[in-house]
Amino acid sequence: MKYAVDRIEDNIVIIEDIETKEKEEILITDIVGQVHEGSIIIKKDNIYVCDIEEEEVRRKKLREKLERLKNLKDN
Repeated sequence: MKYAVDRIEDNIVIIEDIETKEKEEILITDIVGQVHEGSIIIKKDNIYVCDIEEEEVRRKKLREKLERLKNLKDN
């Protein structure tokens, strides 16, 4: 399953399932890798792992979408 990190409050990470939009709370210590708001996390065998490559792909798509919207506004 893939999750996006919604926010971090103390040692609790609120994650959102990318497909269902359901939110869960997990401990920051349960995540392998450096986590921050916006991180993409994959759950494998009850282990949460940061997926840096997927995060970069999603950020690139969002930047491209923002640029397209800016261009529409300017025209």
